[in-house]
Amino acid sequence: MAMVGIHLDLDEPVDEAAARDADCVQFFVSDPKGWRIPPPGERAARIAATGMTKYVHAPYTINLASGNNRIRIPSRKILAETCAAAAAFGATAVIVHGGHVTADDDVKEGFLRWRKALERLSSPVQLLLENTAGGNHAMARRLDALAGLWEQVGDLGLGFCLDTCHAHAGGEGLDGIVDRVKAITGRIDLVHANDSKDAAGSGRDRHENLGRGRIGLEAIAAVVAEAGTPAICETPGERDDHRVDIEALRERLGG
Repeated sequence: MAMVGIHLDLDEPVDEAAARDADCVQFFVSDPKGWRIPPPGERAARIAATGMTKYVHAPYTINLASGNNRIRIPSRKILAETCAAAAAFGATAVIVHGGHVTADDDVKEGFLRWRKALERLSSPVQLLLENTAGGNHAMARRLDALAGLWEQVGDLGLGFCLDTCHAHAGGEGLDGIVDRVKAITGRIDLVHANDSKDAAGSGRDRHENLGRGRIGLEAIAAVVAEAGTPAICETPGERDDHRVDIEALRERLGG
């Protein structure tokens, strides 16, 4: 059965994940809306020493596809620093959003910028691209765009993280989504198991607790089962809410 975990923005993510009966945990190593990665320090060593499987989510500010040098170049730097910090925390992988180009730019140029960024990146941990919910010029909202991006970067060892809320909001139905993604990427390394507050195709990235949103627990569990990978719930609420999500998903998976 797949490991089921939780995303936590807390000082002691492993301890708090264990209190929620999670098998794994995802967290930020910096301000997710900032441009600075603090030195890992003693906290990182303490968390790295724990046995729980750990994932790090990169800051939302990163946009490797941007045609703006003032965004793209710092994005490369902060991604490299995030990957280095993730290794210090003992993380298995770093998850990063695909980014986007502007309306007056060519999406294909965004694909090429991604390739250049990965060619320059020396990461001690696996990097996973995550599909995103919105944006008409996004690298990884629609599967046709993802296919174009993968043609450029698929030979560089990039992994993939499938977010159920993002796929739903982005207009990609969950029925058969695992096979459709694998037909492009050849792999899915992690699932972000999230329900959605909004309708399909809304482009709105608003997560809901499992079974309380517009997707439903059964459809989310089916994706996790088909993917056969660990799942991280990025759902709202506190300890009890998270425990309910983890237990419900586990139950649907036969645990």
